[in-house]
Amino acid sequence: MPTESSSPLMTVESVEKALNRSRASVYRYANTDLAQLNPAYDPNKLNPELRVDKDDPLLFHPNEVARFAQDVLRIKQVTIELQQPAETVTHELLRAILTELQEIRRQRSGEHS
Repeated sequence: MPTESSSPLMTVESVEKALNRSRASVYRYANTDLAQLNPAYDPNKLNPELRVDKDDPLLFHPNEVARFAQDVLRIKQVTIELQQPAETVTHELLRAILTELQEIRRQRSGEHS
């Protein structure tokens, strides 16, 4: 059964790990069509979330991945675990920059009041 936190969407890499399949397999399973951006729902395929642009990455809802695994791949026991990405130096740096910009904005809006 899927376990869900706040339902973040899954990337192709996350689906690969969850289904223990190769990237190529995930793309073969995915309900995509070169001629159509968002093809109609197909119960025999892994249906991605709606995309706005053809270059948008494929993202999948955890419940759809679990449904596909159980109904199509016939995997009896399915557990989808969603984890927050690990905090990186880049995240820390961006957070520090944001904090500094917010402080500058706060100080500037105080000057013009």
